[in-house]
Amino acid sequence: MRIFLFLTLFSFLFAQPTIIQKPILFTKERIDLTKEYIKKHYGLNVKNIEITPKIIVLHWTAILDFPCCFHLLEDEKLNTQRAYINRASHLNVSAHYLVDRDGTIYQLMPDNWMARHVIGLNYSSIGIENVGGDCNKEEDLTSKQVQANVELIRYLKKKYPTIEYLIGHYEYLKMKNTPLWLEKDPKYKTYKKDPGEKFMHDVRERVKDLGLKKP
Repeated sequence: MRIFLFLTLFSFLFAQPTIIQKPILFTKERIDLTKEYIKKHYGLNVKNIEITPKIIVLHWTAILDFPCCFHLLEDEKLNTQRAYINRASHLNVSAHYLVDRDGTIYQLMPDNWMARHVIGLNYSSIGIENVGGDCNKEEDLTSKQVQANVELIRYLKKKYPTIEYLIGHYEYLKMKNTPLWLEKDPKYKTYKKDPGEKFMHDVRERVKDLGLKKP
């Protein structure tokens, strides 16, 4: 009986979640733009865009429609409407994972490649976007998204023992006093609400055994 309970607990803690592969465009152009971003903002000349993940950053999309969210991340260059971050780089924003409102997890790109999803911390972080946060006003992420994020975080921590932090996007500026903060432009920052304090609390409560640090 004890062996059965142990195996059940082990399976719950470490089983890989179902992840659907749905790649965004990532040709040589996007890779070159990523290298340029790394050089401009982090002062590093790199041969490739591989990273050593040390942070997991949770987001919401501010849009409730999955196809629209995917489309916005898919293109290699930013659309011209996002003037402020376009001045920083033409590289489109992206994330490694996108979680739909029913809890379905989609992987958009390799999780050891750099994505542009959080100022200052891209070079050491994995980004998980969640469909929701309507117009950046509603804390409307679902219980199924909570569960999906918990499963995904457990999977990533097992895959990358180097991961130390779990943060919400709205907490990213609190990381400026850590060695992981690399941004060279002190004026380049945005203020965020995602993915909501309640969502972060609910996720953290269910992965606290992993010992992941807050900012």
